[in-house]
Amino acid sequence: MKLVFPFQKITTNFFGGVFRPYAKIAVYDKRHKNWLERIMLVDSGADYTLFPRKDAAFFGIDIANECVAQTTFGVGGAETVYLYKKLKIKLKDQEMTIPVGFLDRNDIPALLGRQKFLELLTVLLKDHITTLELQKRNNSPHPNR
Repeated sequence: MKLVFPFQKITTNFFGGVFRPYAKIAVYDKRHKNWLERIMLVDSGADYTLFPRKDAAFFGIDIANECVAQTTFGVGGAETVYLYKKLKIKLKDQEMTIPVGFLDRNDIPALLGRQKFLELLTVLLKDHITTLELQKRNNSPHPNR
């Protein structure tokens, strides 16, 4: 399965404009038992997929009772993140269960990260196009070792 998404141009004061790689996934809302579409930034530098805190409620997840709070460190310094082990997502027709975090703020974009997601795909960012291709799985998380 191969999916292709155009970059989105973001206007900035300093650079005039930058192009960002976005992809569309669906996230399962366990409260309403339906799929919610999300446009997310493809971030190969993110250890795991990350959402703003408000998205937990949209997905039917109770942060206080279903997540584990930890401190994470990034470009902006230390932040509290609420980790959730088994979020159901869909990439086109392929359902997956991935670990995610909900950052304790709402002013961040949703990020697609490596842990059990991007590491399972071939990701190509070229000519302002994001291409995601799901690879055939073997039992090793490191197929070349």
